[in-house]
Amino acid sequence: MGKEKSEKEKPLDKMTVKELREIGKGIEGIVGVHGMNKPELLAAIKEARGIQDTPKAKAGASTKEIKAKIKTLKVQRKEALEAKDSVKATRYRKQIARLKKKTRQAA
Repeated sequence: MGKEKSEKEKPLDKMTVKELREIGKGIEGIVGVHGMNKPELLAAIKEARGIQDTPKAKAGASTKEIKAKIKTLKVQRKEALEAKDSVKATRYRKQIARLKKKTRQAA
């Protein structure tokens, strides 16, 4: 009884393929659920239920833009190190580290 309640509260995107197939079998308009993969099942179930699929917009910049900025910061850091300006070099190093973290999160 508790299992049924937790399944109903679970959003479609978080469900497994097995769970989505069970839901798909219960909907009359969907044919061939066993041959579908997860994205196909999600699309079919959402269409049958009339759920609008709104794609999530990424808040950050693209990975290419971030990597280009990292390259420029590395050049600036190298110049600061050659000029014996350790304060600026440390700032650039920290900025580079933050941007690298963003690229890992975006992937």
